Amino acid sequence: MTDNMATPLAREQRGLDACVHCGFCLQACPTYLALEDENDSPRGRIVLMHGLVDGTLSPHDPDVQTHLARCLGCRGCETACPSGVPYGHLLEAARATLDEARRLPLAGKALLWLLRHPRLWRIAMGISRFIAASPFPTLASRLPSRYGFAMAMLASTDVPLERGRYTPDGDGSRETVATLLGCVMEGLFTETNRATERVLLHNGYRLAAAPGQGCCGALHAHAGDLESARTLARRNIAAFERSNADLIVVNAAGCGAMVKEYGHLLRDDPLWADRAAAIGAKTRDVTEVLAAAGPVCGGPLPFRVTYDAPCHLCHAQRVTRQPLEVLEAIPELVRVPLRDAEQCCGSAGIYNLVEPDTADAVLDTKLANIHATGASLVVTGNPGCLMQIGAGLVRGGMTARAIHPVDLLDASYAAGD
Repeated sequence: MTDNMATPLAREQRGLDACVHCGFCLQACPTYLALEDENDSPRGRIVLMHGLVDGTLSPHDPDVQTHLARCLGCRGCETACPSGVPYGHLLEAARATLDEARRLPLAGKALLWLLRHPRLWRIAMGISRFIAASPFPTLASRLPSRYGFAMAMLASTDVPLERGRYTPDGDGSRETVATLLGCVMEGLFTETNRATERVLLHNGYRLAAAPGQGCCGALHAHAGDLESARTLARRNIAAFERSNADLIVVNAAGCGAMVKEYGHLLRDDPLWADRAAAIGAKTRDVTEVLAAAGPVCGGPLPFRVTYDAPCHLCHAQRVTRQPLEVLEAIPELVRVPLRDAEQCCGSAGIYNLVEPDTADAVLDTKLANIHATGASLVVTGNPGCLMQIGAGLVRGGMTARAIHPVDLLDASYAAGD
């Protein structure tokens, strides 16, 4: 076996061969639409991947590295593909194959390193949360720099809605669920996690603790660091097994997609493959379990809202109607359709750190579509999307703000208490 045939990408040969280069993916690809370069389309990148496997292209080729790095990993092409090409898995394998040859920017490396160490990222998130609670991020967001954008992202972690109090009164007749707390969600969206727990209880679910869990590993997998992703996955699998929960509930689209695909990530590990697949099969997005429960209607919230579909919810998990069903449980909410709601906002994990120019180009289109709705709230269920869109709204001087659907439902329950 040659070195090329021993790479992570070579082991995905069947997925590569599924592509017939039909071009249906082109209009679903944000980077192709923004850059108009065939090499920055899914089928163009698959040609580059074939070259890496057959040895006609080198992992050290700067053009190969550039075009594979520019991919958002949004997986919109998977929804459009008639041949079922598992593009997300191919991209992660390609980046893992390039891992030693390519160089991530320092900010990206630092974040991935931090998320491998739970005590350190909890400290870092605590400091960030302290700063976010002050006026400083909002003031600094006006600076015309990436630093200003980062501060705007931090400012957007504040829930833009007055949150009342209520006592969940579900009857506990539904399944026992353990929630994935996550790293960014628990660190920066702490109140959204607490709202998730209240809303689940209010809808009849029972909560089970899963101590020992941590980062899901999604950002590492997307960046090609599959070994770190596997290490983090094993930790979470063990934690969720100990919880004895019927279901694993996730309120972050990217994390949910990762946990659901733990079986694929650990498929070659004889000690963990079956355990990983079992946990993946029990995992649900929070809107899936709420939709299954009804959900319980709350009090009126007379807001004009628009829904932006997180890529890893609609394309990777294929969860599309359930978030809308959750919004329908809120009386007097006026929902306005968002043009190209399924298109990526440009966040994509650490993408806006490592490819800021392309991320900005993709975000500009999203912001224009949001502005056209006249909505005061943009509803989306992923922390990266909340911060990316939220920062764009702040920096663009728009009055709309981004909010998680669970926070909206939680506020509705408080309003009706």
